[in-house]
Amino acid sequence: MKGIILAGGSGSRLYPITKVYSKQLALIYDKPLIYFPLSMLMLGGIRDVLIISNKETIPLYEQLFQDGAHLGISIRYAVQDAPNGIAQSFLIGEEFIGSDPVTLILGDNIFYGSMEYFHDALKRPVGATIFGYHVTDPERYGIVEFNKQGQAISIEEKPEHPKSNYAVPGLYVYDNRVIEISKNLKPSPRGELEITDVNKEYLLQGQLHVQKIGRGVAWLDTGTPEALLQAANFFGVIEARQGLKVGCVEEIAYNMKFVDDAGFDRLIRSIPQSLYRSYLEKIERE
Repeated sequence: MKGIILAGGSGSRLYPITKVYSKQLALIYDKPLIYFPLSMLMLGGIRDVLIISNKETIPLYEQLFQDGAHLGISIRYAVQDAPNGIAQSFLIGEEFIGSDPVTLILGDNIFYGSMEYFHDALKRPVGATIFGYHVTDPERYGIVEFNKQGQAISIEEKPEHPKSNYAVPGLYVYDNRVIEISKNLKPSPRGELEITDVNKEYLLQGQLHVQKIGRGVAWLDTGTPEALLQAANFFGVIEARQGLKVGCVEEIAYNMKFVDDAGFDRLIRSIPQSLYRSYLEKIERE
């Protein structure tokens, strides 16, 4: 399974900070936002990752993660020249994906809680899996409609009259056919290759599985200043209460056995003296 993080976009709703840097570098409590989608892929056991962004931001991600070897993973980078749609990720990443299945996560999406729904999706060898998350404002999202048997029968992007309250978060798991499906897409009226159209094609083929995410899981879409603040406060409370960090890719690499004891020690010693390093030293001692 390959993993793609789409970390581009104009981020216009977060202006003026996005005039200086990508929104995926905005601070969520004590770490850049992009740590959270990367940690999600790592917790799914995915060790081969492609980060897609604009040419101005790629060097900053390279400064953060290098090639990922210190985390026991492989990270590559690719440029999306303009925000031409989420589905363009599969065309940009065609060579990276090769003949493998692929998980795509948007760089501004955060998931917290049990990951059973994600692990179940990663086990499906055929078709596509998207997720349904109950929201109070469905008109803002892509929305899935279900029949009485609980099967998905339609997907609409930001409908005026939503047919359910189940939004599709920015996490998608596909078999290798997603490349060919994306190649055959026609741009939408806004000139983008829409991920909703990819999902509709899988639905037409009877190969779309929609996994509902139950209570107890938080999905945070950090596209506005208010949402960024809420996410920072949310994780600040959790970390203060538990004494455990969320989205700490170094700790995850160690717990997932991507790095051994010696590798974890070298990783810690590469970090300057800070509260972050002190936390990792505590994990090492324990």
